[in-house]
This record gives sequence, structure tokens and C-alpha cells, in this order.
Amino acid sequence: MTRALMIQGTGSNVGKSVLVAGLARAAHLRGIKTAPFKPQNMSNNAAVTVDGGEIGRAQALQAMAAGLKPHTDMNPVLLKPESETGAQVVVQGKRLTTAKARDYAKLKPQLMTSVLESFNRLKARYDLILVEGAGSPAEINLRANDIANMGFARAADVPVVLAGDIDRGGVIAQLVGTKTILDAEDANQIKGFLINKFRGDPSLFDDGYTLIEQRTNWPGFGTLPWFADAWKLPAEDALDIQSTSQGDIHIVCLCLSRIANFDDMDPLAHEPNLRLTMLKAGQAIPGDADLVIIPGSKSSRADLAFLRDQGWHIDMEAHQRRGGRILGICGGYQLLGQSIDDPTGIEGAPGATQGLGFLNVTTVMTPEKHLTETPAQHAASGAKFLGYEIHKGQTTGPDTTRPFATTANGPEGATSADGKITGSYLHGMFRDDAYRRAFLKSLGATPSATAYNDTVEQTLNALAAHMEKHLNLDGMFALAR
Repeated sequence: MTRALMIQGTGSNVGKSVLVAGLARAAHLRGIKTAPFKPQNMSNNAAVTVDGGEIGRAQALQAMAAGLKPHTDMNPVLLKPESETGAQVVVQGKRLTTAKARDYAKLKPQLMTSVLESFNRLKARYDLILVEGAGSPAEINLRANDIANMGFARAADVPVVLAGDIDRGGVIAQLVGTKTILDAEDANQIKGFLINKFRGDPSLFDDGYTLIEQRTNWPGFGTLPWFADAWKLPAEDALDIQSTSQGDIHIVCLCLSRIANFDDMDPLAHEPNLRLTMLKAGQAIPGDADLVIIPGSKSSRADLAFLRDQGWHIDMEAHQRRGGRILGICGGYQLLGQSIDDPTGIEGAPGATQGLGFLNVTTVMTPEKHLTETPAQHAASGAKFLGYEIHKGQTTGPDTTRPFATTANGPEGATSADGKITGSYLHGMFRDDAYRRAFLKSLGATPSATAYNDTVEQTLNALAAHMEKHLNLDGMFALAR
């Protein structure tokens, strides 16, 4: 009989995604046929699945940890924020609607049906389902019709282990306070706790650990020390991608307000011979930048306004005059053109917005979303790579006669006449070691022998060993039902 275990957290960013990835790899190494599952995720960092949909990038990493390809059932509800108050609702890999927060709450009862359908399909195929919660069950104001935490756990009768983050302080209050405010049946669904992100000597927290056990009547499954190599795993949040300070070649990535699929930068952060700057709002583009990358965006026209508000368009013009290179990926490619036209209001109010004008192309937003893995060959270097597309809109114009790459469907992307400004819809290009090395050589950098996917695999193995050493995984797996 398939068993399931859910990891919930006392708050956002307590490490749930990494914990589930580590558990998935530990179970995989034990020979347990395991799959990850997150009922509801909110992220603009998405992955294309084998069944032609999209899920949160964190669930794709967890699938990799379990030795699987990502599938839409692993994350049946994905919310992709498009504004401060609204998000695109993706259900079982396909866009359902765009909804404001209040309207989304009304959708939850019907979404629970899809969530349980996906969960039950996974249960029919695997021996163990590792479930990740979202946010915190302590958000009891959101408990009605909840599909992400206790609402799902009770509907599917999945036992919960609650993770607290000691690094941010107040972990005793996090765990004891959660027990205090939950209703009795929700609290009974929690069968234990663990402490995450401890720095220093864990024995110094023995008294606090015992106090939590006494106040909650939950058994503890251990205190997990800080895992220093977590940065080597694909980032779930753009703020988690580490800027690097060494190297002769300087790459600057603009952190747009609606930045999407920013894990394109992860492989570059692993390169020891270049500097990577994840440029935040209010910061000027450094004058010594060799390459400026405009990454993906969930709302291209809104991010055009954001980019101009930062004055980055002026910095980019100066960068171009100095002979610097610019690469736009997906939404960033659209921003580089002459205009973005959204006649039916797919990303907001209908209308057109003047682009940055670095490429002689125009984009028209279309309702169809391209979701596919795409083998490609880089036009300038001849290097082959496997990318993926996850975008709306069609981009045409004279600069597309100088494509960025060629694919089975023909030319892809665009290049300026001097070859220094390029745009492409292909995400994931830097994960391919041969292409990344060729690309960095074209910038004058000395690429390393780093094998990116091997590094991620080794880091997952190290994470599993770290958790095996410090947590009672036997007890946690035995708890699953």
C-alpha cells in the first residue's frame, strides 16, 4: 500500500523544498519508489514536464532527487503572480484562468478535486509520496477551503512533520505557537517536528528541543545543521542565487519585478572564473559589465516599466556604447525589441508598449503558451544544447534573419547586425556544459571543467547523507501511511 508523509513549515522559506528533496534522494537511495507532491505552489520559476505542462521548479528538483522526470501531477496547482494582487492559475500543467486573491479563494473547492486526482494517480504508481506544504498552517485566516496545508493533509489523511527554522530565531515560539493556534483536529494531524538550519553546536539547543517536545507533545525527529552546499541546488527564489565576486569576466543579471525562470543563472553561479551580479532594484548597472542578461518575465510590459523606473535602460545604452554584450531570454528577449503588443489583454490591460529598441523585432502576445523541451544548435558557436520553451507571444522582424539558434522547427531568436545583442526564447541553455563553455569563451572567459548536472546530483547525495546523519529518517519514513 502506498504511503505518504507531508513536510509543513512554521513559515515560508524555512527549507521545506530542500528537506523534501533530501528525503526524496534518501528514499531513492534506499530503493523506495518515491515521488514528490506539492498541492499548491506559488512561483514564477517553472519547469516543463514530460506530459507537456508546467510545474514549480522546486518539484522538478525533487523529481530529480527521486530519479524521475517531472510530471504535472507532482504540482497540480501552480500560481504564477502577474501583479501585486493577481496570479495566473495553472491546474495540472495548463492555464485555467487569471484570478485576484479574493477570487482565487472561491476556486479552491473545485481545485481540491484536481489536487486529490493528481495525488491519487501518484499513489497508484509509487510506494512513497513526499508532500510539501506551502507557507504555514499557522495562517489560520486562510484555513477555510485550504488545499495547501492542513486542508489537504486531512482530506488525504497524510501525517505531517512540522519544520521550524532556527536560523531566523524564535523557533520555540514558531513550533509551540503553531500548536497553540491550530484547532485540535489539525494539530492531531501533526505527528512530530524537526529543527532546520542550525549553526554551531546542536547540543546547545538540547533544553529548547526538550521544551518543544513537552509543550507540544510531538516527538522530535532531530536538529539538522546548516547545509552549506544548498546554494549548489537550483534556486527556488531569485534572491537565493548567489552573486559571485571572483573572475575577470563580469555578467550582470537584472532582477526584474516579475522575474521568471531565473534558474537560468544557476550554472553561471557555479563557474569560478566569472563574476555574476544579481542586480537588485535601485542599483546601477556596473560600468565594467561584459554581459547584461535580461531574464524571463511573467509580465513583460510591466517589467518594461519597472526596468525604466530603475534607469536601467539608460545604463544599457551606455553599456552598448562601450561595446558590451546583451542577452535577453524569453521575456527579456521581448523587452529588447521595438514594441510589445498585447491586443487582447493577456498580461494586463490591452495595449502596446514601446520596447528598449536594441533589436529590430516586435512581439505580439498570443493566448497559446509554448511548453516544450527544444533541442537547439547555437548559431554563433555551433554548440548544441537542450533548452525549453515556456512562453506566450510571437516575435518577428528583420533581426530574426540572424537567429540565435536553429531548432527542428527552424531559426530561433534574433541577433543584432554587430552580433553583440541577442535574444532567445530558450531557457536552460547554460545547463549544457559544452554550450556554456563555448558561450563563455566567446566572452573571453576561461570556462571551468564544471559538470553542472553532476554537481547537482552530487549535492543531492550529500544532502541525503547529511539528513541521514542528523535526523531520525527511519522514524519519519515509518510514520508515513
